[in-house]
Amino acid sequence: MTGREDAETVAALRRGDEATFAALVRRHQPAFQRIARVWVHDAGAAAEVVQDAWLAALEGLERFEERSSLRTWLYGIVVNTARAHGRAARRLVPMSALVADETGEAGPAVEAERFQPESHHWAGHWIDMPAPFPAPDRALERQELRAALEAAIAALPVLQQQVIVLCDVEGLTGEEACNILGVASTNQRVLLHRARSKVRAVLERHLTEGKQP
Repeated sequence: MTGREDAETVAALRRGDEATFAALVRRHQPAFQRIARVWVHDAGAAAEVVQDAWLAALEGLERFEERSSLRTWLYGIVVNTARAHGRAARRLVPMSALVADETGEAGPAVEAERFQPESHHWAGHWIDMPAPFPAPDRALERQELRAALEAAIAALPVLQQQVIVLCDVEGLTGEEACNILGVASTNQRVLLHRARSKVRAVLERHLTEGKQP
């Protein structure tokens, strides 16, 4: 949405326009479900999170100051609501600790042996460029690849998972992801790089194993 469209939508919601609210729910509900699942890992709990987030958004409309887009504001409510649910269900590690752990993971995101050594005149460059992923030809192949991708994302640490879902699945910008999660842009880039590297490694193994007789 543009800033003008955001303003019109918010004005309609404040007037109690049910059609506008229903359209907003249809547009964002699937994405919000995916975001909530990162934090609560249960379809029923995710549905409850999203329902509570919509209620919180409606109750907080008067506090929406348009300093961010309506989409970013709504995503932020979903994340905060999901974290609150997780905190109620179990001891939740503080965000600052998650950022420190996930950006400071031991070892490189990609194996060092895949790059030229320091002695080489192309030091640091790929020895062999990563092979492009082929487009699956059959419905079963597409289904299997999608399942492998979803499993790879689900296995990521929580912030890496959240960043890759926001940026690569939902198509939000890095700036939006930073605003939603409350992380610095440098940390967001590190988290996204590590997440993408891990997911790619899993998919490479999946495709390689699939070619073996």
